[in-house]
Amino acid sequence: MTAAFTYSFQSEWIKKKRTLASWLVIIGGFFTPAIVIVARLINHSKLKEAYLATDYWERHWRNSWESMAMFLLPVGVIMATSLITQIEYKNNTWKQVHTAPLSLTVLFFSKLLVVVVMIVQFFILFNAGIYASVIIPFWLVKGVPYPPEPINYFYFLKENAFYFIDCLPIIALQYLLGLRFKNFLVSIGAGFLLWVASLGSLIWKYGYVLPYTYCMYNYLKGETISKAASPAVNIHWMALLYASFFLAAGYVLYVTQKEKG
Repeated sequence: MTAAFTYSFQSEWIKKKRTLASWLVIIGGFFTPAIVIVARLINHSKLKEAYLATDYWERHWRNSWESMAMFLLPVGVIMATSLITQIEYKNNTWKQVHTAPLSLTVLFFSKLLVVVVMIVQFFILFNAGIYASVIIPFWLVKGVPYPPEPINYFYFLKENAFYFIDCLPIIALQYLLGLRFKNFLVSIGAGFLLWVASLGSLIWKYGYVLPYTYCMYNYLKGETISKAASPAVNIHWMALLYASFFLAAGYVLYVTQKEKG
């Protein structure tokens, strides 16, 4: 079983390289940090005072995550997951895949693991970009000090874990839709509609019932002034429950589907 899963994962990973998904991960991970670097180099006269702030790292972290939590992460997950799940439909190779001596369970979870690993890569690149957006201006602009505040690694690791958990329902539902529908626009369209609906539901006290809101809520929890309603539940547990439900539903639909591709 382990050998079969490893073989299937390697095969799926190789197929992933021929899609736009890899570029989405790289561009998405470095997009916000690149903008921050350019903005800081243009307004370099204010860097010295900013870098000496006692809460510099946490403030920089939150500023970097604003566009990521509200837009780039959910949209990036929607796009990347849909691209990966549509590879066989696009190339008309589902019948070829199902002739391999691999169980449907192995095929389902190996393709899913490719998506999850890609999202982990996305997080790693983004965090590297956040640090680079501090260190590059420090290197290039004369007189700018290195921030004296120590980096709270535990806080940043915890927040990364929360954001990762919060995007799991998006991965699971987009995976379900991508495997279920041949038309790429169905999964992408449904994902975008749910994302837009989630943005609009943040002011509603029951907005947390929409599974694409959790990254947004996690970011907004630290805002002193926010129009968003405060969720009456633990959003991270809700994210795990939704992800488990969508994953189970996707698995059942996949293995019971009479015509696979």
